[in-house]
Amino acid sequence: MTIQCIARLRSRRVVQDQLEGSDTASAAVASGGGGSVCCWANLPHELLRDVLLRIEESETRWPQRRNVVACAGVCRSWRFAIKEIVQVPEISGKLTFPISVKQPGPKECLLQCFIKRNRSAQTYHLYLSLTNALTDDGKFLLAACKCRRPTCTDYIISLRAEDISKGSSTYVGKLRSNFLGTKFSVFDGQSSHAGAKMTKSRSSRLAYSKQVTPRVPFRNYPTAHISYELNMLGSRGPRRMQCIMDTIPTTSIRPGGVAPTPAEFSVNNVNVFPSIPSFHSKSASIKNILSEPLTHQKDGGALVLRNKSPRWHEQLQCWCLNFHGRVTVASVKNFQLVASPENGPAGPEHEKIILQFGKVGKDLFTMDYRYPISAFQAFAICLSSFDTKIACE
Repeated sequence: MTIQCIARLRSRRVVQDQLEGSDTASAAVASGGGGSVCCWANLPHELLRDVLLRIEESETRWPQRRNVVACAGVCRSWRFAIKEIVQVPEISGKLTFPISVKQPGPKECLLQCFIKRNRSAQTYHLYLSLTNALTDDGKFLLAACKCRRPTCTDYIISLRAEDISKGSSTYVGKLRSNFLGTKFSVFDGQSSHAGAKMTKSRSSRLAYSKQVTPRVPFRNYPTAHISYELNMLGSRGPRRMQCIMDTIPTTSIRPGGVAPTPAEFSVNNVNVFPSIPSFHSKSASIKNILSEPLTHQKDGGALVLRNKSPRWHEQLQCWCLNFHGRVTVASVKNFQLVASPENGPAGPEHEKIILQFGKVGKDLFTMDYRYPISAFQAFAICLSSFDTKIACE
């Protein structure tokens, strides 16, 4: 039994990409058997698990990893088997299924991504880096579109590059700024815990989009708040920013700590990828943290991230940070975020870079993130750096 067998199988049940260039974003199964039971569904469980385990271990990078996605779309028994084998990004360091962009990144290393900006269309596309080079094509993950309003600016984030709207079934969340561009709020299209409160805004109503039939209800749950320090004196220097991650407890970065890990998308997104399995963590502690509001948990506080202070370089006459070769162009947008030791002594966990963002080209930026934040949260934070900040510069 080899991957060639899987290729023959896929002639009967084909996993079709729903997102442009992205197996991670969505997949749907089209049956060629006229509703008949797949002949591969009756394989002995031990044999099936062994086959799928070998495929999962051999296909570690995209685009080869699409074979793992294809296996999940064969039939129900294969889907359940894949759910048991494929681990969350926090453990495996891999983004495999659509829900991976909403789950915390790896604990042991930074997951390397990059953002491409289109100035004329005011869109931003997030890609997973396939190699260590800064020029690879990447694997599409998320897209965002900038929408200016009289008193604020919205960045709508979607799983699909060609369908970015709050009325779409691919809507993931949004970033909203105030008029000055000094304060931002990150809203998730689905709650990360049972006690989350939906914002009382027009976005909670039923929205209608030409791409969505029938009407799709969408909601916004606040998950993070970003603030940039006002520059009242007009002095030139690096920006100072702070991120309050409302849904992530401070204990998540300590030994044994856990961060909220969504198991599946909400009902809004079911029609986008009906055949893709969801992750279910075996950790009871994660289930507990998802079952109650953050404000009611024993840790009593949300994780706070702050930008790492750069050092002034006398020879270069500029502020510098060590991005380890991942950033090549000086820009006020460049930053590194670490956990802030709120009301306590700083420990080793406060030295680890959780998110770094920097410029490498005219419209090309790197974005590297790790546990406890997700790709979606990291992307939203980086989008705030693109917004014009009249009072901060």
